[in-house]
Amino acid sequence: MELDLDESSLAIGRIERALSRIERALTERATRPAPSVVAPADDQSALKAEVVAVIGELDRLIAEADRG
Repeated sequence: MELDLDESSLAIGRIERALSRIERALTERATRPAPSVVAPADDQSALKAEVVAVIGELDRLIAEADRG
């Protein structure tokens, strides 16, 4: 199954949006006053989920590119 141009564009769009959300989350963390504890688990798990989503999309694009 080849990834056509529209699917590639959609995948790249998903990656860009996820990276923007990651960047926003990291910026928000940097501007918050330093808490006495590590970032809440919800924040960390949401950020990890975004990173996993980006990696998954990139893996998919790379696999499709390798196939032709």
